[in-house]
Amino acid sequence: MMQSEHSKSSVNLLTLMLGAMGVVYGDVGTSPLYTMKEIFNGSYAITPTPDNILGILSLIFWSLILVISVKYVLYVMRASNRGEGGIMALMALALRHRNKQHQRDIIIILGLLGAALFYGDGIITPAISVLSAVEGLQIAAPVLQPYILPITVVLLLLLFAVQSKGTAGVGLLFGPIMVVWFVVLAWLGGQSIVQNPEVLGALNPLHAIEFFFAHGWHAFIALGAVVLAVTGGEVLYADMGHFGKRAIKSAWFMLVLPALLLNYFGQGALILRDTAAIENPFYLLAPASLLYPLIGLSTCATIIASQAVISGIFSMTSQAMQMDYIPRMLRVHTSTAVMGQIYVPTMNRLLFFLVLATVLGFHSSVNLAAAYGLAVTGTMIITTLLTLVVALDDWQWSPKRVYPLIMIFLVIDTAFFSANIIKIPQGGWLPLVIGSIFFLLMFTWRKGRNVLTHFLQKSAQSLTGFIANLDVQPPLARIPGTAVYMSARNLSMPHALQVNYAHNQVLHARVVLLTIATEDVPVLTDDRRILVDPLEQGFYRVTARYGFMETPNVPYILDLCEQQGLQIDAQSASFFIGRETLIPSDKPDLSPWQEKIFLLMFRNASSPIQFFKIPTDRVVELGVQFEV
Repeated sequence: MMQSEHSKSSVNLLTLMLGAMGVVYGDVGTSPLYTMKEIFNGSYAITPTPDNILGILSLIFWSLILVISVKYVLYVMRASNRGEGGIMALMALALRHRNKQHQRDIIIILGLLGAALFYGDGIITPAISVLSAVEGLQIAAPVLQPYILPITVVLLLLLFAVQSKGTAGVGLLFGPIMVVWFVVLAWLGGQSIVQNPEVLGALNPLHAIEFFFAHGWHAFIALGAVVLAVTGGEVLYADMGHFGKRAIKSAWFMLVLPALLLNYFGQGALILRDTAAIENPFYLLAPASLLYPLIGLSTCATIIASQAVISGIFSMTSQAMQMDYIPRMLRVHTSTAVMGQIYVPTMNRLLFFLVLATVLGFHSSVNLAAAYGLAVTGTMIITTLLTLVVALDDWQWSPKRVYPLIMIFLVIDTAFFSANIIKIPQGGWLPLVIGSIFFLLMFTWRKGRNVLTHFLQKSAQSLTGFIANLDVQPPLARIPGTAVYMSARNLSMPHALQVNYAHNQVLHARVVLLTIATEDVPVLTDDRRILVDPLEQGFYRVTARYGFMETPNVPYILDLCEQQGLQIDAQSASFFIGRETLIPSDKPDLSPWQEKIFLLMFRNASSPIQFFKIPTDRVVELGVQFEV
């Protein structure tokens, strides 16, 4: 029996590892396509001398070990929010034990900055990955060079067009394809290393140190390209909940890391033999007869890497909506079996437009590499700072234990970030602009919602007083049926109820005040979801708790109420929703530009009817006007 259970556990682990190959490691796994080319052929190219090649390989090796292996796989992945990872889950975890408002504000700002930079990464990754794969055509046949951009645009169009179909079907192919990809990486690199085994000397960190002493400032600038080898750490952490820490760690150390190292060292060995190979050392590793199949495999791998990042953007957008950091948008679950497979049409269209503009604006992967580093390194710094809070509060680590480790990570992260700052004129401005825009939108939305909530609280009537007054001044009639009023958290009485009663002077026999609260955990079980609080005069307060990765469903909530003695038929109940109309105020709580942005986002937010899956034929909307 024990042997049988062990066999099942091993099979399950291998299945999860295969899935992790197809989703988690696509980003870092496709970095060999452009990293070495950028280092020796980019804006701040390093001369391909033997000492420089060994120094660069040493930097790449120790970056992969310290940043991905030690920081993300062994340290950051400890920051598990009920099994989930990612910047929003990490922010929620860091906020859990911090009650002082100024501390919470700092954590929220850091989390929003990290999310904003992740959006920037989500725009640059598909652009640079697909473009770098297609650029292999100019190695196979230089005459095809004019067709690289059109082919890239077509592939990106197809990639974003199939997002609405979900990844449930093609996802089964992702893992095996990426396993083949990593095996090919290892084979290409290995057969090159055999010809020049001296490159293995780069395992000695002294080569990296000597490289810095020899080149000084130029060596520091080279870090801006070396960081391309460690992109994907955030995706690794964000997808932790889908496959589990054990599968991700096993896949990294057993296949991904060895394959990447073999390929990087193989490219280094090739450049040692032929310095002209800096033109595209990845594709020049392959025999001429295998070049076209390798281009096809590379294109598949980059599309998979892009898919993983795009899916991550959808998931983070969904989490941000749940936590009320961005307006409601229509979201579609593309799988009934996998919770994380979400499609957000508005975000998909916006991403495609921005990715397309990026490709057409930069033209080549070498130009795009300058834009890539800042988004990645900025998020790395924020993750390090937030995990410091989690280590102190949640893990109960002593400061003597955590501070030295955090300082090492911050020195590495800051060095990478600083090396990328000088690339702002060459393209580094792009993620800064994108991140600033997304941060501005999220920060303004959050502040505007707080202002609106405060106004609603001040103007709301006391529910207790309203119910007590029904004994003194009863309504003209109590009509049969159940009325469900959506009630925001902390409000005494929904404005829709106030408006309805003030105009009609009637109440339903049963009045349900439904509040949907988002918790700082990813998911909740149904036995912890519903709290029914019976009040007087046929009133009931129902609180439905959801995790930040879940989608509220009002009919399902009402079905769960039956377990606590409140039976409601969603198809016969009436749902009253306040349609707020916001107008500029003479004395606004927001600055003029924040007011304009918030009003624009508020007016374009998705209807709560769709968002909460309320039966459309049972809804009554009541207009309420507020000043902000």
